[in-house]
Order: sequence, then C-alpha cells, then structure tokens
Amino acid sequence: MKKKLLSVLLVGAMAFSLTACGGGSDDSSSGGGDSGSDEGGSSGGDKLVVWTWDPAFNIPAIEEAGKIYKETVNDKFELEVVETLSDDCETKLQTCAESGDFGTMPDIVLMQDNSYQKFVSFYPEAFTDLSDSGIDFSQFAEGKLSYSTVDGKNYGVPFDNGAVVSCYRTDILDQAGYSIADITDIDWDKFIEIGKVVKEKTGKYMLSGQANSQDIIMMMLQSAGASLFNEDGTPNLVGNDPLNECIDIYQKMVKEGIFYEVNEWDEYVSSITNEQCAGTINGNWIMATIMGMEDTSGLWEITNMPKLVKTADATNYSNNGGSSWYVTSNCKNTDLAFDFLAKTFAGSEDLYSNILPTTGAIGTWGPAGESEAYQAPQEFWNDKPIYSTIVEYAELTPTNNTSAYYYDVREVISTAIQDIMTGADAESTLEQAQADAEFYYQ
Repeated sequence: MKKKLLSVLLVGAMAFSLTACGGGSDDSSSGGGDSGSDEGGSSGGDKLVVWTWDPAFNIPAIEEAGKIYKETVNDKFELEVVETLSDDCETKLQTCAESGDFGTMPDIVLMQDNSYQKFVSFYPEAFTDLSDSGIDFSQFAEGKLSYSTVDGKNYGVPFDNGAVVSCYRTDILDQAGYSIADITDIDWDKFIEIGKVVKEKTGKYMLSGQANSQDIIMMMLQSAGASLFNEDGTPNLVGNDPLNECIDIYQKMVKEGIFYEVNEWDEYVSSITNEQCAGTINGNWIMATIMGMEDTSGLWEITNMPKLVKTADATNYSNNGGSSWYVTSNCKNTDLAFDFLAKTFAGSEDLYSNILPTTGAIGTWGPAGESEAYQAPQEFWNDKPIYSTIVEYAELTPTNNTSAYYYDVREVISTAIQDIMTGADAESTLEQAQADAEFYYQ
C-alpha cells in the first residue's frame, strides 16, 4: 500500500524519466542540468560512476576526491561523474526500484538527507549497507549521521554540513547596545527581549523567513531533539509540547515585530541583502548568500541559535539541510566504493581543505575541523575561524525522529501555522493537521 502511495505522489516525475531504466533511449547526456546518463554503474574493475548535481559545489568536491584517491591510493582509478539534478536522482532511483531493474543505477549517488528516508524505507533493496565497510562512522557528527542510519545500519557517508548558524550584523547590534557575546548561548525569551530593543533603536527586524515553509520551526524542534514525528515515524502534531512551544515563540516574534514573514525565497534573501534584518538563522549554507554582500565584509559574525525555554534537553544547536553519499545495489565493486569513500570523504583532511576555498563546502567529518584551512580566520566574518566553529556546532546537534514523509508533513504543519497566525483556533487546527498528515500513512 505504501509503495503504491509513493508511486501516486511521484507519478508525474516518474513518467518524465521512464527511459532512465531498463533499456530506455540512448539520447540522454550529462552536463548542463540534464537528467544524466542511462549507462548506470560501472562494469567493475577500477572505475566508479557517480550521480550528483551542482557544478559549483558537489561536482568539484567529488572530482577532487577522485583525484586524491587516484594520486594516493590507486593510480588506475577512474571516476565518471554524471551531472544529475537532485530531483532527477530521486525520480530515477524511484523508477528503477519500481521496475525491479537496478541495472541503470550508478555505483554511488548523492541524496539530500531528508529525502533519503523515504527511499530507503520503501526500497531498501536499492542501497548497500555500509556498516561493515571499514568506514569509521564514529568520526561523523551524530545528528548528521542519523539521517542515513536505518534500523541501526549505516547506509550513507555524510557530506556537506547543514549545521545551523546565527549570522548577525555586529554594527546593527552595536547600535542597539549589544555585542555578539550578548546573543550567544541564550534562550528564545532573551532573544525576543534583545530583538525588541534592536527594533526600537534601529528599525531592523532580527530575523525573517518564509511563512509557507517553516524552516525556523524545524530548526527549533531539532535543537531540543524533538520533531514532528514519533519514534516509529508516524506524525506527532497533537499534544506535542515542544511543537506548541515553538509555535508560541514564533507567534511572539511576529507579534513583537522582530520576525519578518515573507512568501517567497527571493523575498527572504532580499530581506537580508537589503538590510531589513539584523541577521538570520539557517543552515550554514546561507553564508554564501551573505558573503555576496562584499561591502559588508568584517561586519558579520556567527554564533549559535537560541534554545527553547520550557522543553527538556534543549540546546543551542540544530541542523537544516545537507546531503550524503550512498552506494547503490548495482555497484559491481563494493570494495572499491567502500575504500574510495573511506579514504576521501571519511578519511582525508586534504580533501576538505582543498574544496573549502573553491566551493565553500563544509564537511561533518570531525577531523576536518582540525585542519589549517578550517582553523584559519576569515576576514569577512570579522577574522573569526568560522569553519572549525561550524564543525563543532554539528557535533553538538541532537538527533531527532524523522520520517519517510518528512517534507509532506512539514508542508502540512506550515499550512497549519499560517492558519493559526491568521486567527484560527490552534487546538482544532493541529487536530486537522494531524488528520491531514496521517493521510500519507494509509
């Protein structure tokens, strides 16, 4: 039943890529955001085929890993990288699994962390268990590792770091009489107090975010090890005390005029770049957007996020975004794939140091944080060693429950919160949201 439901949810995307599996047409090609190659994994030997996306980020990272492995481990090694959009990676894997033909899968594929749970839940036969691969998973941040761990088994090697950072304009804080130290290791009550003063003295909001995509609620929940789901992955929206606290905090921030609600991603970015806000809280990947404001170099610093007040086990650390590398069941030489990942993304300081200045890719592999590149002060960020700090934040991030229907339920709760913000009764709205979320599990 669940597999059929997933098919219905993705039927449009599947129709687009049916030729990706089982003897489809030969006119696909890599590059330029195309859907990729139909060739699937390698035939064995010293070659691996990888599907990934983004020629400015993931692709140069995996190519650098291939270069390092060839130079230091196996001079016969070959790596073929097929540029495949994230949505296409997921759709092709879905289509192949539904058809029962895994022959066109690559050896290794990159998948977004919150998407992977859906695919491994329905199609575990599409992926290779890495638990006995020789990879030392203890060197990765536990919160990040949980996304690729299923029933105690490790399926993925974490890559880019989604640790949450709070980025603030120190000059705006200073106008209100505050420093970055005043907003470090605080709770949300203190944050709202500071935000009201900043708004009064500078006219700036403290934060902004999309009202229809509640990233801030998700980050708040994970910071306390809480979520929208029970341990078995079913929705937990009614009687969820941490969720209720997060909604209350969000309402207070909007009411007090310190959180600027927007409708679209572009509006969110503009609220930062047009200096409407004193800062932002998001996955550390948002720093690339901020660094585009070259005239503000030296005026930004990062710190941790506020923690919940009433919820037990609350911390100042969370995660938003990121991806991991997976070995598919079509890989003909798993020993090579295991060794490649173990000695690059799970074992090479040089890899992370080399890709940092060119891609901005920050890893979650703990030892990378000790490297010279990660320890170096960054001029834009007031000469602070932000990269090692972000690795530390990742290591302190709690794990939480997730689900195959993470994005579906997140959309449901985002809609519910919008209704509550416009005056709907919170209790009955969450009861309806629970019913809507449970639809996906039927």
